[in-house]
Amino acid sequence: MTLTWILLLLTGIICTETKIVHVDIALVGCTDSDGEKMFGLDGEEKGHADFTKGKFIMTLPEFADPFKYEEGAYEGAVRDKEVCKQNLQVAIQAYKSPAEAEAPPMSSIYPRHEVKVGTVNTLICYIAGFYPPRLTVRWTRNNKNVTQGVSSSQLRLNVNDLSFNQFFTLNFTPQEGDMYTCTVEHQALEGPMTREFDVEVSEPSLGPSVFCGVGLTLGLLGVATGTFFLVKGNQCN
Repeated sequence: MTLTWILLLLTGIICTETKIVHVDIALVGCTDSDGEKMFGLDGEEKGHADFTKGKFIMTLPEFADPFKYEEGAYEGAVRDKEVCKQNLQVAIQAYKSPAEAEAPPMSSIYPRHEVKVGTVNTLICYIAGFYPPRLTVRWTRNNKNVTQGVSSSQLRLNVNDLSFNQFFTLNFTPQEGDMYTCTVEHQALEGPMTREFDVEVSEPSLGPSVFCGVGLTLGLLGVATGTFFLVKGNQCN
C-alpha cells in the first residue's frame, strides 16, 4: 500500500467593504485508499465530506451565521478524491517515490468536566501538529485496554504548516485511585507516547470556614466586651 499523501490547498482572500480580510480555504487530500475534502474560513473548518457516511457535513458552531454548500457538494468531493488519486500515482512515478515529510505529534489528556467520583464524565486526548495524518490511539484503565465508549473527531488541518490535529474521547465513570492512559503511535515518533490521568478527589477544605467562624466569634466577643465596659463607664458617671 502506498502511504504517500498528496494535498491540494486552494486559498482565496476575501475583502469586505469595511476592509476586513478573510482567508477562504479548500483542501483536497488523498492516499491510494482514502481521501479528504474540507472547506474552511480563517483557519476554522466550515464543512467536510464524510466518505464513510456518504454525505457532506457542516461543522460550523451553532452561534455562527447559517451557511450551507449547494446541493451536490458531496458528489463533487467524490470526484475530487478520484482525481487526487490519479494525480498521486503520476506524482509518485514522476518523483520516484520521494520520502514523505514527517512531523511528530504532541498530546495532552484532560477531563471535560470537573471530576466527581461516580459521576459520568469524558476524558479528552488532544493530539496536535502531526503529519502524515495517520496515527493509532489506545486507551487503558488501570493497565487494561479499554475499547468501549471511545470515539474520535474529524481531522483538523493547521493551515499555517499543513499539519493535523485530532480529538479522541473516552466516556468514563471515575473511581478514586483509577489511572487512565492515552497512548499515541505515529511514524514520526521513536516509540509510543503515553499521557496519564489519575483520578484524585480532594476533600473539601475546612480552613476558610473555620477561619470565618473564629473571626466572627472574636468579632462578637469584641462587641460584647466593648458594650460591657461602655455600660460600666456610664454607671460610674
